Amino acid sequence: MSLDLLKECKDAKRIGISGHVRPDGDCVGACLGLWQYLEKCFPAAEVQVFLERPADIFKDIKGFGEIDSDFPEEPPFDVFFVLDCAADRLGEAQKYYNTAGKTINIDHHVSNKGCGQLNHIRPEVGSTSELIYDLMDTERLDRELAMALYAGIIHDTGVFQYSNTTPATLEKAAKLIGYGFDFPKLIAETFYQKTYVQAQVMGRALMESIRFLDGACIVSAIDRKTMDFYNVEPKDLDGIVSQLRNIEGVDCAIFMYETNVLEYKVSLRSSEKLNVAEVAAYFGGGGHARAAGCNLTGTFHDCVNNLSLHIEKALKKWESEHDERDSGC
Repeated sequence: MSLDLLKECKDAKRIGISGHVRPDGDCVGACLGLWQYLEKCFPAAEVQVFLERPADIFKDIKGFGEIDSDFPEEPPFDVFFVLDCAADRLGEAQKYYNTAGKTINIDHHVSNKGCGQLNHIRPEVGSTSELIYDLMDTERLDRELAMALYAGIIHDTGVFQYSNTTPATLEKAAKLIGYGFDFPKLIAETFYQKTYVQAQVMGRALMESIRFLDGACIVSAIDRKTMDFYNVEPKDLDGIVSQLRNIEGVDCAIFMYETNVLEYKVSLRSSEKLNVAEVAAYFGGGGHARAAGCNLTGTFHDCVNNLSLHIEKALKKWESEHDERDSGC
């Protein structure tokens, strides 16, 4: 049964929206897209978005300047939306979820079992922004709203190159660009373009990467000291793991950055040979079959050894299954 956004919000005077910590393009696009939509549909209601400050590459999306990243004390919201994650990844915004009169969770991550009183979880859909599109009355779409949703879709589909891109995704994207925003500029500036310092850090990560498991896996890590040297934040490290995955012969890429002493944030990308969401889930993380993440403690070598056990097992399982298939068994 589909979620009726307008029905669920029709009597609400205060509506809150949030997404996960370290918001990526899909999280930002979904939150700002929903914010624009509800502002149009309920002009008398107060609609607020709470996120850790997103990267400035998204500043041209309408509503970016309205994002509250200070997380002040607020009266309870009548309706509170959790987008692109479960409540345990909201960070400081979780306090709004805890006191809200009604909670609605919209997400596409297979690891999310639903945290709201109402849940709309669709792992078969490529992005949460696409889910928001599906839940809207498309007659209310305009240029700015289309731009927000398109930004989210391109970021979680890798500009339509990831396996989560479906014919339906492309059909919706085609309709969105029909609203006339400059989509080549949006793709270039939010997905591909890097600052000089970001390019330097990526170059260092690539140069210091290590291949193992007969070259099928590659790993690189940036420690806190290096991040301080380049004066970069976690959001400046976006794209490194995907670039590692693009190396010929690599089936699994691992990128780690140090968040505290002996603590790492881990990003995983893979080919069709293994489901990295299952690997990440073993360590309390999650995500998509080809893109996932988790947090690990220990030295760099401890973390790599722990991950490699599960990655190697998954690769061997795939090879065994395909050997049987090729032999006609």
